[in-house]
Amino acid sequence: MIDYALAMMGNPQHEDDPKKAYAFLQSRGTLTIDEIADHMVSHGSNYDRGDIIAVITKLVGCVKELMLDGYRVQLGDLGGLYLTCRSEGADSLTEFTRANIKSINVQFSASKLFADMAQKVSLHKVPTRRAVAAALEAQLKGETSADWSIDSEEGSGGGGGSEPEPEP
Repeated sequence: MIDYALAMMGNPQHEDDPKKAYAFLQSRGTLTIDEIADHMVSHGSNYDRGDIIAVITKLVGCVKELMLDGYRVQLGDLGGLYLTCRSEGADSLTEFTRANIKSINVQFSASKLFADMAQKVSLHKVPTRRAVAAALEAQLKGETSADWSIDSEEGSGGGGGSEPEPEP
């Protein structure tokens, strides 16, 4: 099950348009390679924890090396990794230099196995993290109500979307 919260968000390209409600997924946390290895072992893997960690660690280094050599890397049913760049435009092809390239970014493209996740996932609506924090703060102060109206007015949503919120 995946938790989601709602927030009112404006359209930055059309600031005069009314705000609309949008959902933001809230992660339950971040798992390390060690925790993933433990999880795999708990599913009856033929490999021990140390072997799994070693393979994943080696995979990370090899994927980086291959991508820096210009390859896309397909990781089976997981999906593929590839590089893109962000650049500033130049007035002509001859004026474009390496300095116009401002960043190199790693992109992930999920495989078909993940394509229908929206239909398969079980979703659970929860309050935003800001609302929960405001309620807890009010409770600790002995208050019987909390004001988190800034959450719906400002539209931060409490994280979990494309920009993960730091864990509390």
